Amino acid sequence: MDIGFSEEQEMLRETARKFLDDECTTQFVRRLMATEEAITAEFWTKLAEQGWLGILYSEEDGGSGLGLVDLVVLMEEIGRAVMPGPYPATVLLGGAAIAAAGSPAQRQECLPRIVAGEVKSTLAVTEPNARWDAAGITLAARETRGGFALSGTKMFVPDAHLADVLVVAARSRDGSTMEDGVSLFLVPRDAAGLAIRRLPSVDETRKLCEVTFDNVAVPPAALLGELHQGWEPLARVTDRAAVALSAEICGAAQRVLDLTVDYAKLRVAFGKPIGTYQGVKHQCADMLVEIENAKSLTYYAAWALDEGDAEAAMAVSMAKAAASDAGRKVCAAGIQLHGGIGMTWEHDLQLYLKRAKADEVAFGDATWHRERIARLMGA
Repeated sequence: MDIGFSEEQEMLRETARKFLDDECTTQFVRRLMATEEAITAEFWTKLAEQGWLGILYSEEDGGSGLGLVDLVVLMEEIGRAVMPGPYPATVLLGGAAIAAAGSPAQRQECLPRIVAGEVKSTLAVTEPNARWDAAGITLAARETRGGFALSGTKMFVPDAHLADVLVVAARSRDGSTMEDGVSLFLVPRDAAGLAIRRLPSVDETRKLCEVTFDNVAVPPAALLGELHQGWEPLARVTDRAAVALSAEICGAAQRVLDLTVDYAKLRVAFGKPIGTYQGVKHQCADMLVEIENAKSLTYYAAWALDEGDAEAAMAVSMAKAAASDAGRKVCAAGIQLHGGIGMTWEHDLQLYLKRAKADEVAFGDATWHRERIARLMGA
């Protein structure tokens, strides 16, 4: 493993930071989070022009053909800017599932349009049981003469109200294991029997939805990948998304530390800047250690997935657990060191805290991933 980023990756970081500094100020974020969509058509088009909507997809599918390490660089900057909108839903989840499991025809139908910004997508996995493993997928997919009928409920589906097409994980049979019998389906948002209701969420820069399926009929061509064999590509997609969100948490936490250090240099108490006091220095040092540890594990997990390393699954869980803890601890410490101003709506710290909290619980929190590590180790 090469420690450090390539010249191209550093250039990606620089251009992403400049773009977001210019186009995604906190005033812009606050304005969009108050809307139903949390995105504008103009901003989405700019993301497409930057090439961000196709960064993970192959050149044959209209993308850039870059790896997860490249995406991690971008996601750190997205976290630093608290960029709103359905970017993770479309690129990391829905589009990634189509890229991982779709046939050449399905990929050619959907991915170039996602890359161009013409289509948005999402991935419907979690259900009211709030489980992240294969046993949590209970939405029924019943074979019919005309294809399949889907019945059940999906919860906390990111930006489903904006998605033109949903990738839905369903149980198509009771197999010998919980992983056996999971299938993936492409379902258009306007399908008969499909209802979407937006849910309140801690991070209003990205919306969560409840999606109900009442005998939603889909044709055989809607099956994504092989029947009953959808868990393996789904697990790959969610692992990669977990690493990407870990990078986003690191970017948000780093921004909180930067804001806190700047504030500690300016805020005067008892005649001296608070940054001169040992207790404040120690807390800032602890924040830095948490962030650097999470970054290192996230970079390693991204590399392990790109290289197909045998311990990639364990690396993913180590990264997500560390980043989840780091985001929570760093944001809490930042608010504490800011004092009363840190608790106000007017200060930007609340934006980073909410993003870190939302990312913390997505695809399993620290406790869930530590349990997964124990299972992988055979404990």
